[in-house]
Amino acid sequence: MTTQTSQARRAGALQRFEADPNVPVLIVGGGINGAGTFRDLALQGVDCLIVDKGDWCSGTSAAPSRLIHGGLKYLETGEFRLVAESARERNLLLGNAPHLVKPLPTVVPIHSVFGGIGPSVARFFGRKAKLADRGLLIVEVGMALYDWLGRHRRSMPRHRISLRGATRRRFPAMAPTLATATYHDARVTQAERLCYELIADGEAAHPGARSLNHVAVTGAADGRVTLTDRLTGRPVTVVPRIVVNAAGPWIDRVMGSVGLNKRYMGGTKGSHLVVDDPDLVRALDGHMIYFGSADGRICLVYPFFGRALIGSTDIKADEPDTVACTDAETDYMLAMVGEVFPGLDLSRDKIVYRYAGIRPLPAADVDDPGEISRDHSIGRDRLPGSAVPMLSLVGGKWTTFRAFAAQVTDEVLAELGQARRVSTEAVPIGGGRDFPTAPADRAAWIERVARQQAIDPLRADVLLDRYGSGAEALLTSRVLPDPPLASLPDYGRAEVSAVIRHEQVVDLEDLLFRRLPVAVSGRLTQAVVVEVAGIAAETLGWSDAERDRQIGQLEARAERSHGVSLGGTPLPDLATPPVPVP
Repeated sequence: MTTQTSQARRAGALQRFEADPNVPVLIVGGGINGAGTFRDLALQGVDCLIVDKGDWCSGTSAAPSRLIHGGLKYLETGEFRLVAESARERNLLLGNAPHLVKPLPTVVPIHSVFGGIGPSVARFFGRKAKLADRGLLIVEVGMALYDWLGRHRRSMPRHRISLRGATRRRFPAMAPTLATATYHDARVTQAERLCYELIADGEAAHPGARSLNHVAVTGAADGRVTLTDRLTGRPVTVVPRIVVNAAGPWIDRVMGSVGLNKRYMGGTKGSHLVVDDPDLVRALDGHMIYFGSADGRICLVYPFFGRALIGSTDIKADEPDTVACTDAETDYMLAMVGEVFPGLDLSRDKIVYRYAGIRPLPAADVDDPGEISRDHSIGRDRLPGSAVPMLSLVGGKWTTFRAFAAQVTDEVLAELGQARRVSTEAVPIGGGRDFPTAPADRAAWIERVARQQAIDPLRADVLLDRYGSGAEALLTSRVLPDPPLASLPDYGRAEVSAVIRHEQVVDLEDLLFRRLPVAVSGRLTQAVVVEVAGIAAETLGWSDAERDRQIGQLEARAERSHGVSLGGTPLPDLATPPVPVP
């Protein structure tokens, strides 16, 4: 594919709908729920169009704790069905996306034997109670139940309890505990790439499945929906038979844009930090520490791209366009990790990236945001002045996106009078297809690709981790030679250009925040942005003025939303003491 073909693809899709506006299914929102539904519908042979006012996975889906987990804490509120579904979907993702979803051994510190029994019983029966201490008995019962609910397609070990001596030997920097419980969940290394690969898989599965990023819903009348290309201002009208509103925390706003006054959403804000602290990474020893704070919240910290990812807060909020991690949240999270590792010097000057998002939770009248269910549901309406159904995807989480998408797809198929062709339970995602999981198979893949593509085996190994089995197609499409970037030596110039050409990259943010894990891994510096902007300008035909505008736009976004400057250092430390987050 050439750059011209990529640009023509976008224009061609818009021209297609100008010539024939009819489309069976319009999906609004390219986060994980929308992308999963798009792929599922495409696999069923359904003509569909997915649009997002920004880029794929540029909203809430880019701001999770990046865990693929069974939801251990949901046991405390008796949500057994959700836990069982989450654990099963976690196990499926480990098999379907092994290039991006990896096992994560997790440790829960335990400080007492009987702590939390009373509050746990109260919460289980739906009564309000603060659970500030989870003792050994409560943890053991919860872990045993968690193992049992996750028994289907199990691929990881069951939990184990380690007493004080064993814990101290394994985690010498951890504050003294009575014991620890170790169990296994999973993490997604590149959430943004996994979401994009669902979009790409959908287009590859069915020629009638089309995707357009940076296209917004701007109106509707008599069953016709107006879309506007935000790059050119060009409007186009489509006539769907069904609309799927997968806009996450923007769901109510999409409803308003088509003339419906409904309130489905009542989200909460979750913020995270990425910290460059080698001592903390060593102290973690490859594990996630999952712990309760004195105020009853759950916090976590685990290794992430050579750094440590810390999260999360849970605060009522409903402004997804301006959400950002505050200084108060930053101090709160650092203080919580400091309680677990009291000997470490955790300070703001070690933060290399921070992010926040609004969880797309259902509207709920509760005092504690943690009480709002993380389960998913479907709101049903009709476009004003028409019989066109509009399905709004409320709630859900990364782990269960496939199951939620399957539920939505089944409802859409019933509306269209079509039967499901294939289940997505065992369909690999993107670079997870034919991914060499066994060590011997991995070594053979690296040796073969390195020889065929004339690259160093170490380079093939890096690309396999980054793109999965899709690395081979990327290498085949690149323009040789492929010298390393001066600012990012583990990336190649032709590699970056190939990603721009083939993966619907429109601007620098698409590239550095989502297609490549540069920003989220704390490597967004002035040198990186300038060098990559030069490659993007050459690949996409930008003028010098457009290149400079893109750099300025990215710089503003990095400082405003993520707390980093393009000099590679965090924003200046503020002279304020740590304070609890309300």
